[in-house]
Amino acid sequence: MTTISSSRKALAGWRVLVPRGGPWGDAVASKFRAIGASPVVAPMINFAPTDDAPALEAALEALSRGTFDWMTVTSATTVDVLTAARASVPPSTRIAAVGETTAAALMAAGYRVDLVPGGENSAAGLLREWTLATDGQVPLRVLALRSAIAKPLLTEGLRRIGHSVESVIAYRTVGVPVDEKIKADVASGAVNVILVTSGSVAEQVYVQFGSLPETTLVACIGPQTARDARAAGLRVDVIAQERSAQSLVDAVGLIAARRARL
Repeated sequence: MTTISSSRKALAGWRVLVPRGGPWGDAVASKFRAIGASPVVAPMINFAPTDDAPALEAALEALSRGTFDWMTVTSATTVDVLTAARASVPPSTRIAAVGETTAAALMAAGYRVDLVPGGENSAAGLLREWTLATDGQVPLRVLALRSAIAKPLLTEGLRRIGHSVESVIAYRTVGVPVDEKIKADVASGAVNVILVTSGSVAEQVYVQFGSLPETTLVACIGPQTARDARAAGLRVDVIAQERSAQSLVDAVGLIAARRARL
């Protein structure tokens, strides 16, 4: 497999828009900077408390009492919510995480992880492995924590196969306007790559930037995000093989290397 090191020269001078801030954005910016690119960190989404705090509090209280057999967690942001609430998960409740990033966040916060889909890091991927992981037990009591804009695919899928699911909104995703200078740079083609890390980021890219220059690459972190980006109206040029920061950096590096050889 070609590695990012082969793309060091090809990325020199490239400007990469990183649409998330915080530790993740800083880490990705550092990875791109190490291979010659000039990252521009411009957070396009932020997270806000749920509009129904009593429902979330009641669900977490029930969780601590052992009401649920399983809890599903679909994002690292949900882990932040659990940590802030000091949520307690009893040994009798197992935890399913969608994706390695979410699983890593859970473990870093002190929670165990009992199931991570080995294939596609998505609700569909988790559903495909669910029956085997639970030995076909039906019904199970499941707490499904999600964002306000997330489609309830996991909840609907679990209910369809006979489980009792309580779907609770853990947080809201809100758009963050980028600086006008960045908008101008994107419109002029001065930004070579825009990273798309989720469906909500894809929506903000489309809403804030509109039609992108043909020379600007749109790079998505995994197949599911690519589908979400197309649904939001974006052209997709690069798809990371895995839903990880390193895979996204590698995918952009390989495209840059190919262009450099032309």
